[in-house]
Amino acid sequence: MTVQTITLGGGCFWCTEAVFDRVRGVTDVESGYTNGHTLNPSYEQICQGDTGHAEVVRLKFDADEISLEEILEIFFHTHDPTTLNRQGNDVGTQYRSGIYYETPGDAEIAHNMIRQMSQDKLFGAPITTEVKPLENYSTAEAYHQDYFAKNPNGGYCAFVVGPKVEKFRKTFARYVKGS
Repeated sequence: MTVQTITLGGGCFWCTEAVFDRVRGVTDVESGYTNGHTLNPSYEQICQGDTGHAEVVRLKFDADEISLEEILEIFFHTHDPTTLNRQGNDVGTQYRSGIYYETPGDAEIAHNMIRQMSQDKLFGAPITTEVKPLENYSTAEAYHQDYFAKNPNGGYCAFVVGPKVEKFRKTFARYVKGS
């Protein structure tokens, strides 16, 4: 097993975590905060929007089973990479689209994918996803971890997270764990 790590911001981390928890080859998904200026911010500080952090998920995956390109393909198609600092009704810099890498090779893969998708006009609007080195990462509070699994019938989960997970299952059936 070749374990790699990538950190992704696709809006609310509950949605992104719920999708990647179901991806074949992903061995761990952790909700957290990254690339801001406050050390170890709280969720309340993040929600105020002035820490500079993005809500993210940090993925560990078996590169022998799924590639970074495949991870990023799922990422780009399960959130809107064309809206700056926004995903649906969630608005603020903490909801920005971002790929936060730990190796220059991962940055190159991300930049190449964005360049190709932009050239192909895949989304009909410019991609606003930032690609930056991972900095000042901290794990989100325990109650955010596995949020959808613990709260599937909660309002936000039922109306926002659930449909996003279902879209993933239909669009990327070949990547669903156990399929």
